[in-house]
Amino acid sequence: MSAPNTLNRRGFLQLAAMASALTLPCARAEEPQLGAPVKSTSGDGRREPQWEERVTVTVGKGGDFEGTTERAIQAAADYCTRLGGGTVKILPGTYTCRNSIFVKSGLRIVGSGAETVLFKAPSFSTTLAADTDWFDQEITLADARGFNVGDGVCLRTKNPHTGGMDVLRRTLIARSGNRFKLDQAPRVNFWMDQTPEVAALFPVITAEFQSDIAIENLAIDGNRENNANLNGNYGGGMWFQDCSDLSFRRVEARNYNGDGISWQICHDVLVEHCHSHGNADLGLHPGSGSQRPVMRNNRIENNTIGIFFCWGVREGMAEDNMIVGNSGEGVSIGHRDHYNIVRNNTIEGSGKVGVLFRPERGEGFTATGNVIEGNRILDSGGDDGIAIDLQGVTEGNTIRQNTIEERRGPAQRIGIRIGAEAGENVLEANMIAGVATAMVDLRKG
Repeated sequence: MSAPNTLNRRGFLQLAAMASALTLPCARAEEPQLGAPVKSTSGDGRREPQWEERVTVTVGKGGDFEGTTERAIQAAADYCTRLGGGTVKILPGTYTCRNSIFVKSGLRIVGSGAETVLFKAPSFSTTLAADTDWFDQEITLADARGFNVGDGVCLRTKNPHTGGMDVLRRTLIARSGNRFKLDQAPRVNFWMDQTPEVAALFPVITAEFQSDIAIENLAIDGNRENNANLNGNYGGGMWFQDCSDLSFRRVEARNYNGDGISWQICHDVLVEHCHSHGNADLGLHPGSGSQRPVMRNNRIENNTIGIFFCWGVREGMAEDNMIVGNSGEGVSIGHRDHYNIVRNNTIEGSGKVGVLFRPERGEGFTATGNVIEGNRILDSGGDDGIAIDLQGVTEGNTIRQNTIEERRGPAQRIGIRIGAEAGENVLEANMIAGVATAMVDLRKG
């Protein structure tokens, strides 16, 4: 007789057969037949059929949604979102925006070219007249003139605990006199002793925690002369955060008192055939933590910095762009920005430096593994301008086959400068002409 806990041969075979029956379906699921049709299944976001048609609606005079403000565009976007995504076609016209246009996953916003203009209304500001705690969902304004329900606002204050700045974007959704309800609680304290400010500032088009979005064929006018500045970490002509799979094509982002196009912690962003110009700060701002951005065939001019690689931007590509007349740097790269390629661009008339490797905080913080190649870097800086400047302990980058040319006379201008603390970088086959000094190496020895 077998022991009670001993498995006899017949029991073992029965269990083996049961295990085989249980595992076979899993094996088949891991090996789908090639060419099998994809079928839409509830909750399956990984595999979706390529539908031939989704909903398309028009906005503007004679369109499905008539109006000349962001409200008509927002209504059309929300309608498409309710139907699982689609296209909002904005007809020719100027649309005055008192709040952002909030886009969701699966949306395509398409204008009618330069004739479609999203125009930011003038900003105004006031201070708070009462404390707002982090859990409150309302604010009291010292002067409510100009503020309306539905407006987008930016709240700014010095944090009473850390001394840093807190910046939030909210929408006013209800009102009693000078008191306004916010669409979300602030989750930080806005206390009177820190003189908190509320301003009618916002990005014109924005999204957070969304994916698969396209913005195409329209102009955004930031009305710079009538708006206060909004830092590109919080806003811009277009501003996105914690998103993925975004494409911006043939967008003109102009005259914003801040960045033209900014995206923060956004992955797989394509910016192509866009024109970002006349903005107070950055033309294109691939923001902190953004992976694999591609910026191709754009014209980026008359901003402060053309392309600013923020913190931890990796495996990006800036290729075939015209980066012209920016008052600071043409391209700026720094804090842990690794394995990016800056290739075949024309970087012309930069006010300070053509391509800057920022010094950051020292060892472990600077950019490495980047390739700067095949660019034309022309007329950089003032009389003491520098075409390519490697500052701090920057190392491990490759700078090759660039054409550096100064056409205004040599003065004290420098082609490539290597900072005193810089490590080893590969410099090869660069053509340098017209400057006072082709190469300056400040390292001892």
